[in-house]
Amino acid sequence: MLPFTNIHGFEAAKTMRRELKTTIAILCAVLALTSCTGETKTGGTMSEKVFTALTWRDEALEYDKAGQMRLAELYYKKAYELMEDNPSQDWLAYGDAGYRYACMLYQHGDTEGALSVVSVILDKAESQKDFPTTIKTGLLSLMAQCQLHLAMPEAAKQTFAKAYENELSVSGGEKSGDFNLAIMCSNIYSAYFDFDEYDEAGKWLSRYEDELLTCEQLGIGDSSLIEGQKGSLALYKAKYLQATGHRREAAAVYAAIPRSRISLSGNIMDAVGYLVAAGRYDEAVYWYERFDSISLTTAGTKKTFDNIATHLSPRYSVYRKAGHNAKALLLADSINIAIDSALVWQKKSNAAELAVIYQTHEKEQALEESEAKATVYRILALSLIVILFVIFFALWRLSVAHRRELIKNHEIFDLIQHEQQLEVRNIQRMARQPEQERTPNEQLFLRLVELMKNQQSYTDAELNRDTLAQMLGTNHRYIDEVIRDCSDSQSTSAFINSYRIAHAARLLTETDESIALIAEMSGFANRTSFNEQFRSRYKMTPSEYRKAAKV
Repeated sequence: MLPFTNIHGFEAAKTMRRELKTTIAILCAVLALTSCTGETKTGGTMSEKVFTALTWRDEALEYDKAGQMRLAELYYKKAYELMEDNPSQDWLAYGDAGYRYACMLYQHGDTEGALSVVSVILDKAESQKDFPTTIKTGLLSLMAQCQLHLAMPEAAKQTFAKAYENELSVSGGEKSGDFNLAIMCSNIYSAYFDFDEYDEAGKWLSRYEDELLTCEQLGIGDSSLIEGQKGSLALYKAKYLQATGHRREAAAVYAAIPRSRISLSGNIMDAVGYLVAAGRYDEAVYWYERFDSISLTTAGTKKTFDNIATHLSPRYSVYRKAGHNAKALLLADSINIAIDSALVWQKKSNAAELAVIYQTHEKEQALEESEAKATVYRILALSLIVILFVIFFALWRLSVAHRRELIKNHEIFDLIQHEQQLEVRNIQRMARQPEQERTPNEQLFLRLVELMKNQQSYTDAELNRDTLAQMLGTNHRYIDEVIRDCSDSQSTSAFINSYRIAHAARLLTETDESIALIAEMSGFANRTSFNEQFRSRYKMTPSEYRKAAKV
């Protein structure tokens, strides 16, 4: 048998490419339509998200100024989470909201939560050149504070160093007259001092002094602000010297501080801290009372638990140590009254904030439900359109593919018939040659063909090259040689199977017998082997061949 070659391969490949392009175009159109419903519940386009986030942050700032911490934290969180999925829309809005939200977490004791938020923001900002440097400095400083509170001193030192280096890159270096750099040195000193890291605290105190002196020399910052910071610096020195055992030097530094600098409300408590550490309780009492007079003439002091813990309770201890027992008893009564007032104030404040939060949540939930329903309806409608379109397209593709397959198979069928006719003519031409002109291989091949044709030995599933050799009175090696020489088959088994497949093809076109029976009648051991052999030779299944023959 002649080998069959699929001459339609190139055209089929071109057709496949055309269909692939068509399918991709349709899918793109469907995806474009689907994206129309891709609005999130928190905003449509990216610019709308940024606008919403900024609006929420501004609301949080107002609540923050009014002391409504629950609401401030809620809206900082909302603004931060809204920007979190794509912070590159506006790194400033994302970083600022995240920083303020983390500060809120840190203030009410959720140090791990604050550290987690800061870490996420810094990871995202690591490779972003347009991330605001000032916010990055604040984030690093806050991270260091969190690490100190979580007993991670080494990590905190590294983070403080990063924050300082980051601020240096903004200011232009040390002693460049950057007031923010001086404040950072002050904050880092305070952190180390509070955790008794006196060696590190001393280094940062020196840097704080150098930076503040440079700012003063260059005229950077408001004069009153500089005066306040000079007071802070002197008080820090006094406390530092006292803590490190240099009591005389500490006393001398404190004595040299002008009282006008201590009188600033921000410095009074530092002065009290030094005086208590030095055992100068009478003076501490004086500055506590001085603090009261300043507080009452400004905004007053809210009766909150923070103020009780920060000012009233330590003062009670100072009164007792100073021997002012009568004042201590009065203060104890004041503390009891303050606790009751703080409870009432906190309950009212919490109730008011929770009411606003609840109302806000209800409004947002109603809006989200409305938007969700509209989105669901749009998605359902579009999904129905897409499904109908896909079904129609699939049916059309199946119809086209079926017609194309029938045409292709019929063309293959005609080609098979033509090749079989050519093989028959080749055998007939060989048989018409005079016997003396035939080679020994050709003579044995004609005997083999005659055996296969008249006796249909190939219908025996056990037929192989050994049995063929016995039937022709020769050996199997000679049979193999003759088949390779006089036919296109590469082996004796392929030669036998070619007759079996040709016989099966005739039965498929001339009878209505089942394919399984035809396989058995053609000498195949099972239908699976028959299907594989048939498809390998004719490039279609037996059932497709039968249909092609009837077209």
